[in-house]
Amino acid sequence: MQTLAFDGRMGASGDMLLGALIAAGADPDALSPVEQRLAVVYDIGTTTRCGITATTVTVHRTDGTEHGSPSEKHHHGGEDEHDHGERGEHHHGGKDEHDHGEGGPHRTLAEVLAIVDSLDVPATVRAEASSIFEGLAAAEAAVHGTDPAETQFHEVGADDAIADVVGVCLLLADLDPDRVVTTPLSTGGGAVEMSHGSYPVPAPAVVELAATADWSLRGGPVEAELLTPTGAAVLAQIATGVESLPGLRVEESGYGAGTRTFERHPNVLRALVGESTGDLRREPVTVLETNLDDAAPELLGGLQERLVDAGALDVAVVPMTMKKSRPGHLVKVVVAPENARQVARRLAEETGTLGVREHGSGHRLVADRERRPVTVTVDGRPFDVEVKVASIDETVYDISAEFDDALAVARETERSVREVCRRAERAVRDGNKRS
Repeated sequence: MQTLAFDGRMGASGDMLLGALIAAGADPDALSPVEQRLAVVYDIGTTTRCGITATTVTVHRTDGTEHGSPSEKHHHGGEDEHDHGERGEHHHGGKDEHDHGEGGPHRTLAEVLAIVDSLDVPATVRAEASSIFEGLAAAEAAVHGTDPAETQFHEVGADDAIADVVGVCLLLADLDPDRVVTTPLSTGGGAVEMSHGSYPVPAPAVVELAATADWSLRGGPVEAELLTPTGAAVLAQIATGVESLPGLRVEESGYGAGTRTFERHPNVLRALVGESTGDLRREPVTVLETNLDDAAPELLGGLQERLVDAGALDVAVVPMTMKKSRPGHLVKVVVAPENARQVARRLAEETGTLGVREHGSGHRLVADRERRPVTVTVDGRPFDVEVKVASIDETVYDISAEFDDALAVARETERSVREVCRRAERAVRDGNKRS
């Protein structure tokens, strides 16, 4: 299983993620759709942090307004994000935050998502980037007690901030790992200055994002802000937490540089890419659901097949009690983010429901799966049966014959379904295609 692992001991930011991904083998040309659509250019270079050569990525605006200009009143150092240097972010310098600074465009979440949607990038990249911005908006709304839809983004709404988030998603798609993990992310220490006052590190938005993430936080190792809201939002979307780097046969590695230099700690984000040993693969998914109080049984009976034909990965129909104690059903559909709209439409058309809820893009952990055709011989007659094989890192742990195939053979041969299944599964275990 191809794994991308981040070493979070010095935190993370948008620019550091860009640099780490490029250093670990992602093709910088993957960023060209952003440069073609937005008034930005990616400036890629190298620097040294405590003796380690690291990649820097600076997003320059080409419309005459450089981020980090004195008018923005945010210290960032120009190389990347966060005191590390994230642009315009609370004073730790990132562009990914809600209105805590001056200057730059003020955009709503809907406006930012519209820009992302206009980019000529794969649907999966748009879905991933949109989910990251939705996570940022939800975190800001939780901190300020507002509605995410009403959040007025400041620096995170700027083109260069959008370039950071979408750029990370494009580079990740180019590397195309089976899973992404991160060790505990260091937040740093001290305080950050915001328009509302001085707050301890980690910043409130980072805490909100960490609460939704699979990974953990830890303080230190320096008195500075190390984990920015952009870095936290991206990793909350793409990465699973691990306590230490997993077993890897390393194929590529690299470092993304932060702006600030610390005497005893290299201010870099390390990324490693390689084959891992034994873990589940992470897939992005969205969950759709709707309540039905008047669905005919025959409609529900054929609903799963119709939704799967439209792109659903899994469908569950759960009996429930609705208003006035009337019996009803909850339909839950797991779907890849890029297929959510078409599956939601099919769900509405098939059931007549007036609304479909979407629970945003999450992830599911899955094993590697394949279907192997085998031939089962009964009384000298050959029958084809498909067998599902589940494995983790090429180690098979489950073999299961396709029930419909086994049922068809059982009916024709008057043998039990269990016997047909055993024969088909034994053929796979023995490495044969016939049994």
